[in-house]
Amino acid sequence: MTTDSEQAQWSVDRLLELFEVRAEDTDRFSADTGIAGDDDRQVVEGTQVLAQAIVAVAKRFPGKSVRSAHAVFSRAVAVGPPVELLLDVVHEGRSTATAVVSAQQDGRRCITMTVLADVPTGDVIRHHLPRPGVAAPGDANVSRMPMIGRELRLVDVVDVNSPDEVGPPELFAWLRYDPIPARDDLAKALVAYFTGHLGISTTMRAHRGIGTSQAHLTVSTAPMTISVAFHEPVRWDGWLLYTHESTQVGAGMSYVRGTVHTEEGGLIASFAQEAMIRPLRTTDTAIDARSRF
Repeated sequence: MTTDSEQAQWSVDRLLELFEVRAEDTDRFSADTGIAGDDDRQVVEGTQVLAQAIVAVAKRFPGKSVRSAHAVFSRAVAVGPPVELLLDVVHEGRSTATAVVSAQQDGRRCITMTVLADVPTGDVIRHHLPRPGVAAPGDANVSRMPMIGRELRLVDVVDVNSPDEVGPPELFAWLRYDPIPARDDLAKALVAYFTGHLGISTTMRAHRGIGTSQAHLTVSTAPMTISVAFHEPVRWDGWLLYTHESTQVGAGMSYVRGTVHTEEGGLIASFAQEAMIRPLRTTDTAIDARSRF
């Protein structure tokens, strides 16, 4: 989690500007990292770079729609130097296209992403998972995650970071953005951006005495992979419901799957996250030294 002083400088407008990557060549784009905060961990959120890769691939394949993106976060991206997005086009056909995107900073590869784009067609068959019947946004709890133009409300959770607030390993988060981008690639980038924010909190919620308020203090946490699939069309007004379900945690890793529904009930995206949850103490001999962070 970032500090209040850092988040107070952020806005949805500024975020969308960061997503707007610059084409340096046919298969090479550059992206800014954003605003530095007051804490000692000047780390860019991995989903911000994932969002930028989605926009880069959309620019590279005009006329096609980004349908899925799969990211592996191997090394942290630091606030400051720009990120270079290098696209390796695996296939570019009439119906589908695939690119492997390498995000580099200062010559070092940090994130690898595989992105699929296609030309949507008419339905042969259609169904989708219904929106969970949880409390409406007006009945949910306001959560402190300040960003100008963004509002977050949590169902049946008061403090998502608390080690003492225990419940089932699931989390329902209502999210509202202003503005909502009309452009397809920016809308998908904005949806993908939040898929990594609450997965670790969802996993920890089932275990008393541990919470994300302890992250980077007594426990080491970080998203390691995120996969997101977009279900056409990605359009919405008002609130989005992010559903998180932690299906497993152990051996230093957790797995969370989720969905993104509109307030009216349409399913616009599904996602999954693998995350690291490990002891911070390097002197702890309970785990192999190679697994310590």
